[in-house]
Amino acid sequence: MDIPEDYGAFVPGQRFRIEGRASGPLAGLTFAAKDLFDVAGRPTGGGNPDWARTNPVPERHGWAVQTLLDAGASLIGKTITDEVSLGIFGENPFEGTPVNPRAPGHVPGGSSAGSVAAVAAGLCDTALGTDTGGSVRVPASFCGLYGIRPTHGRIDTAGMMPQAPSSDTTGWFARDAATFARVSEVMLGEAIPADLPKRLLVAADAFAFAEPETVAALQSLVERLTRLVGAAEEVVMAPPGLAAWYRAQRTLQPAEAWATFRDWIDKANPRFQFSVARNLVLGSMTPAAEIAHSEIVRQEARGQMRRLLTPGTILCLPTTPFPAPRCGLPLSETSALRDRVICLCSHGGLTGVPHVSIPGAMVGGLPVGLSIIAARGADALLVATARALAETG
Repeated sequence: MDIPEDYGAFVPGQRFRIEGRASGPLAGLTFAAKDLFDVAGRPTGGGNPDWARTNPVPERHGWAVQTLLDAGASLIGKTITDEVSLGIFGENPFEGTPVNPRAPGHVPGGSSAGSVAAVAAGLCDTALGTDTGGSVRVPASFCGLYGIRPTHGRIDTAGMMPQAPSSDTTGWFARDAATFARVSEVMLGEAIPADLPKRLLVAADAFAFAEPETVAALQSLVERLTRLVGAAEEVVMAPPGLAAWYRAQRTLQPAEAWATFRDWIDKANPRFQFSVARNLVLGSMTPAAEIAHSEIVRQEARGQMRRLLTPGTILCLPTTPFPAPRCGLPLSETSALRDRVICLCSHGGLTGVPHVSIPGAMVGGLPVGLSIIAARGADALLVATARALAETG
């Protein structure tokens, strides 16, 4: 395939450079920002041709952008996202689908598609993404990068275009564990510890849900992680079933997205690709009783995570059930694949616990990631584990 020089990662007309502070912990690094983050004097497009047209140009940087600039990193542009972050594969019909540098011809994963492509291609050292239903974790898996969904509510989302606020998080990518740890220290506002987990749980239900080839490919990573921690124990992550957690998240998230965009849609009558419009319409029709039931499922899921993820404990599972699908598949095929991916990722938005996807496995030449999760607030422990695992490799 014909690969553009910038791997199609950047929003057309949004390549620019803003220098970071002359000194700082990230001095010398470069980063890109998903087109959901405000950059002063630049339109925030949200992946949709009508969002920037109907919303003012921001006058100040979003918190995440300003934090990286203050730490010394330089911003090199804004990257393509699925429309209003409602996508998981990264195919944007208006601005184009970024190339997956690790698997050309296959989707990069979304909605942080341009950010993951820019880092995987070596165009920048790190990049900002967002994760509501899997939009950092899935691209990290498909492109073979480190990616983090922090504890929900920990990272300031000021100047980040919302989708479903009870699940929205800011996240970031890196190619190597050392850079990942440097950026994470700045974004989390704490040092990455030397101490490692004392207990490893393996989510048997999540591994059973993944494709056998993916499970086999991840086995060596699980074995290395087991040696690092000392021992492993199989558990069921979602006793009601992964599908029950999926249904709850797929009720709450579209309903919140509809509430977020309803007034704009009413006023601007914007253009959407079919799958995005369908999800928003379905969100608008969600019965109150189903939302209430899903909130109960959310509380139950959070209680399960509190029970499993005691201090010093991490849990591992496949980040995605399979590697990146091919680009341009029919809607009927992508819908079924999307449902399976989101089912495996739904615990993130539902429970709010921190989650790191670690690269290092391949299925037929395509990357897949292993995820580790921990109790709320234990983000740095996960980063420390990812760094230590890389050092043993």
